[in-house]
Amino acid sequence: MHQPLGFRDHQHPNYVCRLKKSLYGLKQAPRAWYQRFADYVATIGFHHSTSDHSLFIYRRSSDMAYILLYVDDIILITSTQTLRKSIMSLLASEFAMKDLGPLSYFLGIAVSRHPSGIFLSQSNYASEIIERAGMASCKPSATPVDTKQKLSTSSGTPYEDPSLYRSLAGALQYLTFTRPDISYAVQQVCLHMHAPRTEHMLALKRILRYVQGTLHFGLHLSPSPITQLISYTDADWGGCPDTRRSTSGYCVFLGDNLISWSSKRQPTLSRSSAEAEYRGVANVVSESCWIRNLLLELHFPIPQATLVYCDNVSAIYLSGNPVQHQRTKHIEMDIHFVREKVARGQARVLHVPSRHQIADIFTKGLPRILFDDFRTSLSVHEPPASTAGV
Repeated sequence: MHQPLGFRDHQHPNYVCRLKKSLYGLKQAPRAWYQRFADYVATIGFHHSTSDHSLFIYRRSSDMAYILLYVDDIILITSTQTLRKSIMSLLASEFAMKDLGPLSYFLGIAVSRHPSGIFLSQSNYASEIIERAGMASCKPSATPVDTKQKLSTSSGTPYEDPSLYRSLAGALQYLTFTRPDISYAVQQVCLHMHAPRTEHMLALKRILRYVQGTLHFGLHLSPSPITQLISYTDADWGGCPDTRRSTSGYCVFLGDNLISWSSKRQPTLSRSSAEAEYRGVANVVSESCWIRNLLLELHFPIPQATLVYCDNVSAIYLSGNPVQHQRTKHIEMDIHFVREKVARGQARVLHVPSRHQIADIFTKGLPRILFDDFRTSLSVHEPPASTAGV
């Protein structure tokens, strides 16, 4: 560090300011604030989760509480009202805080309560994206992506405003937090953010037209037994027209509720459909292990093995077969990881017919009837009647 030009102290040229309090805008400010908050909640009985460091857990006999921290936004969940008031008074004595009441809005996500559960929506945020694109009066589309081949990097001519494309694609990524039905379509347009072309922009506009027609859709969470994790995984082998890499997708349900999903192009080339599918199995088993560890820290352990549904018989066979195969030596690490979880009873890889493979919605464009069916299976729909006006 050096004294800035124009503010040099000639008597003490080597002196610099020592930071005693972190300020907004400095790189160390978020870390300093997190440490400050973590140190204090530790004194009142909380400990941070090893699975998610933004989560703090409190347990004293039958009393339980969770704090979820994102910068200066906090969600507090307690087992009793008395405990909630006690913790809030302790936090208010240390930090300048404002009680916003029951959770209704957090990081752009609206939370509505109704008799059958909770409804998560980003309709206001979606409207802002559509207005930014100048498509407020556009004609809605039935699906977010067509059933044709995936987009190529050389499709069409270079798009005239790449900054707008990147801005809209990035905004749509955040919308997938409550709209898993557009995850695959958004993943596809985000692959071309470095050099967008006219065909890519048309694909992005189709997503916006679909969002316009399903503006008030969101994710529904309902009371459900939490004794089992059920996951679906699929891969579209060699689907990328440029690299021939596969696209893998998965979704994980806790009871009846969707809690995790992904649509992503695999980082390496697969030599067979079985290899592509098996890499997808490894991804979802890894995610399931993290969820199981998180639930264990929340004092809600999952007693049963995670069920992994895959529509590729060869991938299922590889998960439980201890015999080495010449054609699978190059993916041995993935195989050993999944086989170990299967052998320990933490996961079971089972077959599901392609017609009921929900993860298809994360790997390829689907016909309207099939898309609507899988979207309903993900619990993505319009708000219940009791919350429609909220």
